[in-house]
Amino acid sequence: MTYLQLVNSVLRRMREDEVTSIENTTDSYVKLVGEFVNDARRIVEDAWDWSALRSTITVTTTDDVFSYSMTGTNNSFKILDVINDTSNFFMRPASSSWMNNAYLVQEPVKGSPEYYSWNGVDANGNALVDLYPKPDQAYTLRFNIVDRADAFTADADKLVVPSTPVIQYAVALASRERGETGGTSAQELYALADTTLADAVAFDAARFPSETVWTPC
Repeated sequence: MTYLQLVNSVLRRMREDEVTSIENTTDSYVKLVGEFVNDARRIVEDAWDWSALRSTITVTTTDDVFSYSMTGTNNSFKILDVINDTSNFFMRPASSSWMNNAYLVQEPVKGSPEYYSWNGVDANGNALVDLYPKPDQAYTLRFNIVDRADAFTADADKLVVPSTPVIQYAVALASRERGETGGTSAQELYALADTTLADAVAFDAARFPSETVWTPC
């Protein structure tokens, strides 16, 4: 569903007239519902590492360069795993203090990167990652991530996570703000949203059974 479709779905449930645009509207209540949709989308996106939000960023290293921009990331991405495809092993995360010690306290080792550490963002807002050992040639590194979308602003912005829990949470937020729930308590509305979210997570999680099974070490 698009941002416009989501907002209109909430407006209908609040017994309000639909609109033809959000980005061009001057109606303060429509704008408020749009904010509720974005709040609800964030709740749903943060609840699970949705398959639709998963992607892979490939970084190719250069000799003697240890810091790289993760083009296309924003401030809310999550790392699933990092693989050094050239040397065929999983890389390990390191703290910034560990990385500083490796580069500032001693002469850095050069070779195939085994560790990575996050180090702020570049001028375009992309995450910066430091590698160790310092690459001595071109290595292909694969970062498997979950990247949450930026807030919707345009009518055509498209939702990729399940729409039902987003709509239900937005309705609950709008009803609580208005103080009117049409015969259904705010607590019931949130419970309905929680149920639809749990069902959606269970459906998506079935694609990744190993991520929902815990085994003792």
